[in-house]
Amino acid sequence: MSIQKNDTITMAHGEGGRLSHNLITSVFHDAFKNIGLSVLDDGALLPAETTASVFTTDSYVINPLEFPGGDIGTLAVSGTVNDLAVMGAQPRWLSLGLILEEGLSIAQLKRIVHSIAQTCSSAPIQLVTGDTKVVDAGHGDGIYINTSAIGTQVFSPAPALQRIKKDDVIIINGFIGDHGITIMSQRTGLQFDTPLQTDCAPLWNLIESLRDYAADIHMMRDATRGGIATVCWECVNGSSFSIELDETKLPIQPAVSGACELLGIEPWFIANEGKVVFFVNPDAADTVLKLLHKHPHGTHAAIIGHVTERSAHSVLLKTTIGTRRIIDIPAGTQLPRIC
Repeated sequence: MSIQKNDTITMAHGEGGRLSHNLITSVFHDAFKNIGLSVLDDGALLPAETTASVFTTDSYVINPLEFPGGDIGTLAVSGTVNDLAVMGAQPRWLSLGLILEEGLSIAQLKRIVHSIAQTCSSAPIQLVTGDTKVVDAGHGDGIYINTSAIGTQVFSPAPALQRIKKDDVIIINGFIGDHGITIMSQRTGLQFDTPLQTDCAPLWNLIESLRDYAADIHMMRDATRGGIATVCWECVNGSSFSIELDETKLPIQPAVSGACELLGIEPWFIANEGKVVFFVNPDAADTVLKLLHKHPHGTHAAIIGHVTERSAHSVLLKTTIGTRRIIDIPAGTQLPRIC
């Protein structure tokens, strides 16, 4: 029995019988062809490592499932890879857990699985184990995805919060807010003169290009939920220093800026899925910036601020008129369900 193009997910697909087998072979095996998955073991046997390993896990519940520039599958792999990459770890192995809602289109599932396979290939990272469950209609919002991944620590010294120093230069690898505003526009029907799409992308290849400057890159953090402001706040919380961002230097696309003005939200709080905040030794900042500019995901990289002792454990914004104000972190998210 094969799965037809117009089939949908049923509860039987999660019961471990023939339909479960057909789902695995016709959807997942077709997308991920490697020896580790083909034996259908309950776990993955990984080669022993002589260097430190980094382990991460995350879950993805975005709505809508598909959006300009990507889908929940692209997002899940990219987000997990980037969590390893900002730790200075080369992504190696990925696990994938899918919670499918009864009634989900098999055709849509195949598109998302194809995106997962493509993103794994470009990351690169190898999917080595996974699991699928099905829940009743009305209880799953289409698809939920859980991922876990292991990477090999290759940056030496590794980036770390305690390595941040006074006068460190803060760099972002491109436009901020694209992902959050893209998702919001899909929900509300908001349209832009210039089409906007998610910045969702795996960034290991970009970060690896900076490996020779590991000693000068004191800290890296991907600016997902809460945006770059939350990254900065997490870094200064409990510290003896503060961070000052320059509003005039923040790279923001006109569509994002206009949407933020219309909605009364600030772009530095909006989620990104392909942006990293770098804390860099000022002596190496120009070199790091030039290297970022050479990479497709760093074309619009910019220096956006610096570490200062002006006001302990605060995030300050130097505004377009030259004044300074404290950026306080909101209690909740401005745009829910964006990852």
